[in-house]
Amino acid sequence: MKKLLLPVLCFIFLVSVSLFSSQSIGAQSSTEKLDDLGKQIEQYTQELARLQSQASTLANQVAQFNNQIRVTELKINQTQEQITLLGGRIDQIKVSLESLTEAFSSRAAQTYKMARVGGTPLVLVSTPNVSDALSTYHYLQKIQEADRNLLTRLESAHTAYTEQKTQLEDLEKVLGVQKQELDGQKAAKAYLLQVTKNDEVKYNQLLNAARAEYESIQAIIAGKGDEEEVGHVNQGNRIASIIDGPSCNSNGGHLHFIVREDNQVRNPFSYLRGIDHENCSGSSCGSSDGDPFSPSGSWDWPISAPVKFTQGYGGTWAVRNTWVGRIYSFHNGIDIINEGNLEIRAVQPGTLYRGSFSGSAGCRLRYVRVDHDNSNVDTLYLHINY
Repeated sequence: MKKLLLPVLCFIFLVSVSLFSSQSIGAQSSTEKLDDLGKQIEQYTQELARLQSQASTLANQVAQFNNQIRVTELKINQTQEQITLLGGRIDQIKVSLESLTEAFSSRAAQTYKMARVGGTPLVLVSTPNVSDALSTYHYLQKIQEADRNLLTRLESAHTAYTEQKTQLEDLEKVLGVQKQELDGQKAAKAYLLQVTKNDEVKYNQLLNAARAEYESIQAIIAGKGDEEEVGHVNQGNRIASIIDGPSCNSNGGHLHFIVREDNQVRNPFSYLRGIDHENCSGSSCGSSDGDPFSPSGSWDWPISAPVKFTQGYGGTWAVRNTWVGRIYSFHNGIDIINEGNLEIRAVQPGTLYRGSFSGSAGCRLRYVRVDHDNSNVDTLYLHINY
């Protein structure tokens, strides 16, 4: 029986030591890589913050993109290294789990057989020497204790395997998001160079136009536009049309739609119902990095379906990835268009006003406003023809 106990105890010890040693050796190299990546990420992040604090120039904006892209690439490498490290640990745990399971199954069968013939009463009766009988009984107890330890280790290995598999799945999701961010950042840089033709003068023109448009819209929201009352309109009545092409401080045709309640801008999606649409608010139409399109209200839309959605409400992709982020950090409405039907309709009945505002750029930004009946809500429709 001594010969049987010794291999069991040695096996448990060797499995534990080999698992710990292999994890420690693998972790040392991976930990060094992760530390190095962490230091590089910190360095590039600090440089990015320095660039963001400087004057806005095309060269500076491109440098920001380059640094942001490098930070994201390093984060991807960091996540991939974590996945590799964790995958190695999972493989080791899996091997140990299989070995422990096999050992426990074998030991359980042998211990059961021994227990049937090794119980104290039977041993004492069947063994001529009382000393040998007691020795046999004590060895049996030690083997049973080793079996219990083996079972505990088996349960711990199974728990560790499950937990680390979950961590691996979480890391793989993070990696997917990081790769999408990298694609978006590269697309944003390419778009910047495309529209500016890598020309500092053109970049400044875009900045000035964005600033003038923002100032005009803020003034209109504050009630500083020149308005005239047109009369009452019903829901669905035609009230204007989208300008087809560039207009005052806008480089392309779209409707800038604003909802204002108690003189505060609100998220239009809280009022509008669902509609057939194409999300073009990210790095490209249909890309996964676009702004959320989440209507949850009951209003009809001011334009016909299908709606082409080019910028959302709040902190948008454009704010994070284009020059407009140098001008404003919060988009106060949504930008939409139906290129096949430029007609704009009232979303609710109310009093229609036609207005305009002349900003610092000299052009007049035209808009219409509907003061909704029996309500403290009004809606604004910008970049339009009456």
